[in-house]
Amino acid sequence: MPDIIVAIKVDVDTERGTRLGVPALARVFEELGIRATFFFSLGPDNTGRALRRIFRPGFLKKVRRTSVVGIYGVRTLLNGVLWPGPHIGQRHGTTLRAIRDAGHEVGIHCYDHVRWQDGLHRMSLDEVRREFGRARAEFARIFGVPAAAAAAAGWQANAQSLAVYDEAGLSYASDARGGTPFFPVVRGQRFRTLQIPTTLPTLDELMGRPDFPREQWAAHYFSLLRRNAVNVMTVHAEIEGMAHLDWFREFLTRAVSMRIQFLTLAGVAQAALAHPDQVPASELLPGEVDGRTGTLAIQGGATG
Repeated sequence: MPDIIVAIKVDVDTERGTRLGVPALARVFEELGIRATFFFSLGPDNTGRALRRIFRPGFLKKVRRTSVVGIYGVRTLLNGVLWPGPHIGQRHGTTLRAIRDAGHEVGIHCYDHVRWQDGLHRMSLDEVRREFGRARAEFARIFGVPAAAAAAAGWQANAQSLAVYDEAGLSYASDARGGTPFFPVVRGQRFRTLQIPTTLPTLDELMGRPDFPREQWAAHYFSLLRRNAVNVMTVHAEIEGMAHLDWFREFLTRAVSMRIQFLTLAGVAQAALAHPDQVPASELLPGEVDGRTGTLAIQGGATG
């Protein structure tokens, strides 16, 4: 068994990323014989409504640092503001099915990305159930089967969303930042749906920082890879699939030459759930991540 295992999780946030970034990533993965896990936004692309985040500390600094306009495009940044947000699932079902047919795993990222990322913690349980239910219905319409996995937009999760996942009978979710697969606990309540956290920083958390120049990105990632453990790398269709596709291809080519093994998150979940008594129960807490604004779900200490 190889010493280093990496699971690539592709978050697809926008209509533009679905239309352009997803096929580009699929071509790279096919070239290199890699299978990944794609999580799709399935409803309207209301990216423009995220401009309300300008009032968050550090948000404008991140916008400048990561060249948001260049990555997402002006039109995408006006979706849901000057015109209705294009419905991703209705427009691009063929693209989504092509990813599944190419052998990749597919799951739910969200229905409305901005609504979930910015509004989850103000939603009631019934509102969360309805919002996730829309995503489940659209997924089933596109793929003809229920979704088995979800990865929350913006790593936003709480007791209500975890309860809805349990109701849906998901095999696993990937909502948090952390170190190892775990069963989440919130205020003493343990939930059944396995969490597989992102273990590595995302590229937009490094971009534009003087301590992480572009020529050192790959070396930094390789330095973080743990042996005899699963490393989960979240990439974005709009970033690694578009603005930095060449860099990502070079990074993966080098990783393949190093005999790093790539798994889907379903493979990680299957291995963990084969021995559920060995999976820790850990608190799911709000916290901050270096290079990212706002709070997100973080794997805390083990409980019990």
